[in-house]
Amino acid sequence: MVDTAAAPAAADPAFLQIRDVVKDFGGFVAVNHVDLDVRQGEIFALLGSSGCGKSTLLRMLAGFEAPTSGRIVLGGQDLADVPPYERPINMMFQSYALFPHLSVWDNVAFGLKREGLPKDAVAQRVDRMLDLVQLARFARRKPHQLSGGQQQRVALARSLAKEPKLLLLDEPLGALDRKLREQTQIELVNIIERVGVTCVMVTHDQEEAMTMANRIAVMSEGRFLQVGAPGAIYETPATRFVADFIGNVNLMDGRLEVDAPDHVVIDCADCRHYVGHGITGTEGMAVTVALRPEKIHLSRHQPAGDAFNRVPGTIQELSYFGSFTVYHLKLASGLMLKVSVANTQRHRDDEFTWGDAVWAHWSRSAQVVLTQ
Repeated sequence: MVDTAAAPAAADPAFLQIRDVVKDFGGFVAVNHVDLDVRQGEIFALLGSSGCGKSTLLRMLAGFEAPTSGRIVLGGQDLADVPPYERPINMMFQSYALFPHLSVWDNVAFGLKREGLPKDAVAQRVDRMLDLVQLARFARRKPHQLSGGQQQRVALARSLAKEPKLLLLDEPLGALDRKLREQTQIELVNIIERVGVTCVMVTHDQEEAMTMANRIAVMSEGRFLQVGAPGAIYETPATRFVADFIGNVNLMDGRLEVDAPDHVVIDCADCRHYVGHGITGTEGMAVTVALRPEKIHLSRHQPAGDAFNRVPGTIQELSYFGSFTVYHLKLASGLMLKVSVANTQRHRDDEFTWGDAVWAHWSRSAQVVLTQ
């Protein structure tokens, strides 16, 4: 595991501590020796494709699954022998699991009534939660009378009503359409931060994780491949898998030709890369250069300067996305290079189009060199 974020200070121990946790389902290891610290008040995302182990880890935090080995500690309390209903944890499911026959108010009040809180205390807390999620005027409606985004906020209000120490979100916005999901991401973060609850969320949506979380753990085959802030993981991925999983990326295989303290030179099939930092590798070793599409520039003519960080190609495909256009350049080797160009003008004097011969070029700080 590579942690690109600073570890919590010794005087400020992590609020949630996961120590060498393993979950073995009869020979299938779903979670494989995972360690993690989550700070109090942090929104932390477990990000990975289906079957990577993220939901199993979330279920172990909730108490629905018991670890095969390892420890989970929350606020200094070892949760090993604490049943789910006694843990200071609430979980919000993708389906929201609202009671269709109950009003919004009664859905939020349900758990509080089960705990035997006095009526006045229940009413006060439910009203406060509905104000928080801006649904007070819908208190008497049934779930089917609400939009998907409103139902999601009811589920959140119900999860927060019991004032948990840890909030677990399982694919919280997966049931919403894209535009509503983008709007709700910001609303959800604002509510969680206002309450100050520590949150662990599971998602397979990289944009959702990067928008909502303070830090992310990228999971694959039960392990954490990289843990860090969204920007750090995007800009400095630790492995080929992470680079390819987070955002769009061009991956070029090559060999390390020069490895100096302040730069490396890598020879690939279509071009030579000059990267403005060393990697402490071995000259001749196989490496991969990761280059994000938005860090590449296009021009009609060969750029001036040395022969590094440039390659000629032919535009085979282009996709217009409004704020940017993605061009697919076919290189001499047959490799397709993706280039993202911001549409900063309504009409360009010289538009690139299908079949154009162009040059792609980039700066010495644009690439990341991957050795694994």
